[in-house]
Amino acid sequence: MNSDASPNSAGSRGVEHPGVIDLLTHDAKNGRVTLTMVEPRPWDGSEVRLFQLQEKLNAYVSFALDGELAESYPAIAGLPLHIVLECATYPDEATIDLLEKVREQLGFQQIDLQVVVKERITNDE
Repeated sequence: MNSDASPNSAGSRGVEHPGVIDLLTHDAKNGRVTLTMVEPRPWDGSEVRLFQLQEKLNAYVSFALDGELAESYPAIAGLPLHIVLECATYPDEATIDLLEKVREQLGFQQIDLQVVVKERITNDE
């Protein structure tokens, strides 16, 4: 059974809000904690967007490694951690480069990073 929690369910979510953990889930079956960040906007490769993504990633890693996760959710502290970036469109080249560097660094901390593209399907025929 999954237990879902959102540390700030009343606030705005998305990469542009680095102080918000968009979604935290615990899958008891596989014993893994997933922190999901959401990017509903199309990627544009801009310096601003890359900075926002970097700030969001830094906030997630800090939440996980600096004790806030353990303090807020002691029952799941120490479980394997998975960070997911759920986005509306495929990332541009600059974003992919950043994500590859981040993935490599997170690997040293035994943190997995995955990108999931959830393109919206429309019925505009």
